[in-house]
Amino acid sequence: MHLEKLLAEEHSKQQCDRIVQYVGRDKDRFAELMRLFFKGEYRITQRAAWPMSYIVRQYPGLITPYFKKLLDYLDKPGIHTAVIRNTVRLLQDVEVPSRYQGRVMSRCFDYVAAPETPIAVKAFSLTVLENLSKKYPDILPELKELIESQWDQAPPAFRSRAKKVLKVMSDKRPDTTYRG
Repeated sequence: MHLEKLLAEEHSKQQCDRIVQYVGRDKDRFAELMRLFFKGEYRITQRAAWPMSYIVRQYPGLITPYFKKLLDYLDKPGIHTAVIRNTVRLLQDVEVPSRYQGRVMSRCFDYVAAPETPIAVKAFSLTVLENLSKKYPDILPELKELIESQWDQAPPAFRSRAKKVLKVMSDKRPDTTYRG
């Protein structure tokens, strides 16, 4: 099976599942997927992001050697929303290495704050920030303020995720209960 061919053939959930199944926990196949993600043609990169996120959710250790490069990739101008969405999705399910935690935190705060950020990216970013708040509880007031500032205009998907984050926050600190 040739990954680039699979990615070029079609973009569907079924094809994504085929790729996830093919790659599995195989480090060499995952390395090939990451090579295509980072150096592939625009459409291939976009299509590689989806199975990459699902594979990493199942086998989080596979992403460890690519963390810096993955975060650098997010800084590329003109990056497709699908790449951002799937990258932030996988960040929800992995332990972010200590040396990248500040960078990930900053990036996720930026995503949540930016009005043009797609809702899925905002929702995933909220979860990443909630996860990081376990190690950095000082971010909780800023996170709460950011959620509250968007609450009135937020679509249901954002509110749903934000409620879960606020619930966790209120369980940690009684003074963070939000009654929106």
